[in-house]
Amino acid sequence: MPIDVSLYGPSVFQTSILNGQVLHNQNYRGQGMQIAILDGGFQNANKYAAFDSLWANKQILGTKDFVDPAADIFNTHYHGMSVLSCMGGNVPGRLIGTATKASYWLIRSEDTGSEFLIEEDNYVAAAEFADSVGVDIINSSLGYSQFDDPQMNHTYADMDGKTTRVTKGANVAASRGILVFSSA
Repeated sequence: MPIDVSLYGPSVFQTSILNGQVLHNQNYRGQGMQIAILDGGFQNANKYAAFDSLWANKQILGTKDFVDPAADIFNTHYHGMSVLSCMGGNVPGRLIGTATKASYWLIRSEDTGSEFLIEEDNYVAAAEFADSVGVDIINSSLGYSQFDDPQMNHTYADMDGKTTRVTKGANVAASRGILVFSSA
């Protein structure tokens, strides 16, 4: 199905590779869905024009920081903001995300300055929080296998989908009907 390059701008590539324009043409844009993004921060997501419609329409449901509750997640790492832009960004002619009508929880569970097992605990706590607020989807670009302390490293055998803390947390979330997406 053709895609309107003038509407999508450079985001035409990310949308067309998934054939997302088919869903958009049928008016499927995430409306009625709550998505929790678990990441390392959302630097300037409260300032960029790409998110103006999310703020104006009260589609940012809230934020939570499991790394440093006193921190401002909008002054931390940029990666979560980048992920949010792929889904919720909306600047016609430049960026159209895949789910511009969804609602979002912005949750920081990743300490981008180090790698320790506590981040898996943060992920599990964040997933529990996401469940408690009724999210439909958890999206995270997080993966854990090697840590700053090599004694914490997971073995290849640990990566079986049921052994690590983060996998157990994701499996519980999935068992409760939450769709869990993680980067590979």
